[in-house]
Amino acid sequence: MPLVNYLKVQRAKLGINQAELGKLAEVSRQTISSIERGEYSPSVTLALKIARIFDVSVEDIFIYEEDSSDE
Repeated sequence: MPLVNYLKVQRAKLGINQAELGKLAEVSRQTISSIERGEYSPSVTLALKIARIFDVSVEDIFIYEEDSSDE
C-alpha cells in the first residue's frame, strides 16, 4: 500500500491509546487500528482531524509513497 503512516508513533508521543484517539477523532477504535495496520486509508477530513489532534501536519503522520515498480 502506498500510504505509510506514523499514527502509532504519534499516539505514543501523546501517551494515548487507540480508543482515546478514536474518541477524539470521533471514529471507532477499530478504525484507528485499521489505519495503523495500513488496512484502511482515512478520508482527507479524517487525516486532517487526526493531524490537528496531534498538532502536526498531515505529512508528519501520513506519507504517500509512489510505487516505483510500475516504471
